[in-house]
Amino acid sequence: MRTSGERLHPGCERVAPTIPEPVRSPRGGAQGAGGCAAFRGTGPLTRGPAARSIRSMLLLTRSPTAWHRLSHLKPLVLPGTLGGRALHLRSWFLSRQGPAETGRQGQPQGPGLRTRLLITALFGAGLGGAWLALRADKERLQQQKRIEALRQAAVGQGDFHLLDHKGQSRCKADFRGQWVLMYFGFTHCPDICPDELEKLVQVVRQLEAEPGLPPVQPVFITVDPERDDVEAMARYVQDFHPRLLGLTGSTEQIAQATHSYRVYYSAGPKDEDQDYIVDHSITIYLLNPDGLFTDYYGRSRSAEQIADSVRRHMATFRSVLS
Repeated sequence: MRTSGERLHPGCERVAPTIPEPVRSPRGGAQGAGGCAAFRGTGPLTRGPAARSIRSMLLLTRSPTAWHRLSHLKPLVLPGTLGGRALHLRSWFLSRQGPAETGRQGQPQGPGLRTRLLITALFGAGLGGAWLALRADKERLQQQKRIEALRQAAVGQGDFHLLDHKGQSRCKADFRGQWVLMYFGFTHCPDICPDELEKLVQVVRQLEAEPGLPPVQPVFITVDPERDDVEAMARYVQDFHPRLLGLTGSTEQIAQATHSYRVYYSAGPKDEDQDYIVDHSITIYLLNPDGLFTDYYGRSRSAEQIADSVRRHMATFRSVLS
């Protein structure tokens, strides 16, 4: 039976609303809305399939891992609600989800941790290889510029004719095809010359220990031809290295050789014993197999640094005579 003031929602039957009865307290009074009121009733919200669905949904809200199960439920339509409109509980519950829960549903997952680590490692290796290649190219370019600058200075471009410590005649062409480390000094030098010659032969020994490298010829040229004759040179060089070659000659021959390599030397005043000190530049020269001056090393350079430099020159050497 339909009253005059009632309106029904399309597709819904009229259902008489059921008002739950208040639960009486032990003292006989009814608990109002301001207290902890408990209701019981016989309406559609408290019994039947709808009540079971609501209780199930409320239980699911306690477990975050169960939200994806709720997404598979069909919308629940409860007729007879206020205003005659259907209540879609599924939409209401899903709207309550936070961004953490909704982000887990229906979105493609990215690459795993192992894949990301592999990509990062490959990317880092590529950058490292590119950096090493650029560094090697820069060092090679700097070395070539240095060699060109030294050649333009015309250091070591001239020839020399001297005698070795065995009395044999030697010239610059005799060392063609060999790497040469050359030092200018004198046998009466108290400390600097022995130290520099010891450093020179240390470099030679380090390079000899590497079988893949060509041999290096150590050479000692005197700047004191007045006292350093063939016999004096033979006694002196034997204390350093069996392959150390001592060269001497006349005053004019020594002057020609030192001028070719821009070597400064000057004999000091003699004392009562006719002894004197020769002031001279302290430099070790490197000649490549073409006989060309390639590099030089001052007193501050260590044997390890000189050996590293010689290795780099050997690695990049290209003959200009062949």
